[in-house]
Amino acid sequence: MSLRERARAWLEESLRGEFAGARGLGGPGREHEGFELRKAWERHLGRHGWTCLGWPERYGGRAASLADQVAFHEEYARAGAPARVGLIGEGLVGPTILEFGTDEQKERFLPPIRRGEELWCQGYSEPEAGSDLANVQTRAWLEAGEWVITGQKVWTSLAHVADWCFVLCRTEEGSRRHHGLSYLLVPMNGPGVEVRPIVQLTGTSEFNEVFFDGARTAAGNILGAPGDGWRVAMATLGHERGASTLGQQLGFARELDAVIATARRTGAAADPVLRDRLVRAWLELRIMRLNALRTLGPDPGPEVSIAKLYWSEWHRRLGDLAQAVQGRAGLACGADGLNELQRLYLFSRADTIYAGSSEIQRNIIAERTLGLPR
Repeated sequence: MSLRERARAWLEESLRGEFAGARGLGGPGREHEGFELRKAWERHLGRHGWTCLGWPERYGGRAASLADQVAFHEEYARAGAPARVGLIGEGLVGPTILEFGTDEQKERFLPPIRRGEELWCQGYSEPEAGSDLANVQTRAWLEAGEWVITGQKVWTSLAHVADWCFVLCRTEEGSRRHHGLSYLLVPMNGPGVEVRPIVQLTGTSEFNEVFFDGARTAAGNILGAPGDGWRVAMATLGHERGASTLGQQLGFARELDAVIATARRTGAAADPVLRDRLVRAWLELRIMRLNALRTLGPDPGPEVSIAKLYWSEWHRRLGDLAQAVQGRAGLACGADGLNELQRLYLFSRADTIYAGSSEIQRNIIAERTLGLPR
């Protein structure tokens, strides 16, 4: 039996009983839904070996091929399983620890990620830097065997529920741009860490501001050497565009199906302009999959920025389309609040900003892929 078949059977069996109500919970703009149940589901995945599939067996993974990882993520999405709460740990910092961590760091941090017991958030963006990662100003220095961190991060997804944060900060006085940065692993439950939720257009709060005011972490909680943080941070961003993007696209397909169904119900599908937009969205989603398959693999390079630019701009247009097919009814909330297409429209405004804004992605494509001058 293939891994795809085993995953399909296990998901069908597991999304019953205790976890029957977890189907479809969570996701962008809906991270508040069933959070405790989804945490329990994360631990359930870990106990049965369905987390960290591509990790080496020594650290609890299956050493699964990229094809098998894609298969799992596709089956996960098809099953309607809940949005993962541990993806930042599994998909970003975990692979970075595997690449740059010491044996001691791997033994400390990887097992609880794999078991779904410790959640992570990403401390990159700052108010004065945004997507210009080389301009971070959060500072850290060594004092009495610990790193002391002072500064502010913003748009930090799930910081309010995370146990740890990987923080890019400036550790060399007077350094500029990508020089003098370090990559620190910082506990979120210690003194000197304050998390302030940011209320979004959807009325939910999954992004946060994080303030470090003399926060501390052990001197050994640094990935790579002091001053080598830029290289480590770029490796993390490379892991961000992994096999899970294929599962994400199945979620997009379900959203598009809902938009098309609404267009038929409201009569909007009879409008030739809207019909053309619907067909274009359908075609572009298939192009998205082909490009994702093309860029899968180790060391995909800066061309992965094409994928982020493409899907975020596409998804934002889908949000516009979701409003258009509802007609005037889409302008007012019902008694139960936002409907799914209204939530899609509002949250998709953020797609072209988070995980690297479209402007930054275009700069990366121009300079690093096309070789154009700055």
